[in-house]
Amino acid sequence: EVQTVESGGGSVQIGGSLRLACAVSPLTFAHHAIGWFRRAPGKAREPVACIHSIDGILYYYDSVAGRFTISRDNAKKTVYLQMNSLKPDDTAVYYCATINGIMVDGCGNPFGSWGPGTQVTVSS
Repeated sequence: EVQTVESGGGSVQIGGSLRLACAVSPLTFAHHAIGWFRRAPGKAREPVACIHSIDGILYYYDSVAGRFTISRDNAKKTVYLQMNSLKPDDTAVYYCATINGIMVDGCGNPFGSWGPGTQVTVSS
């Protein structure tokens, strides 16, 4: 079962903005937190931000805090990642995934299958 599908990537210049969308299956959206992750070329996949669809608890990692905003649309069962002030280091394939909760110090572990992701490229 496909639980999450990403969209909205593209190519922008330094300082530009993009908004990613993660369409979530209704059952998953109703019961689980969703996290955004990214994998830069030659690097391991890392968490970026996460949000719980029920209580709205959210978390940002230092690399994106103050520049990215995660939000949800309950009616559309969609989680968004608004990315502002983009830097070359933000270049990566971005994924969303179901996670097993949100802790005080970070997002929980992802579970289920990964979607294809969406490419974000930031250039000068």
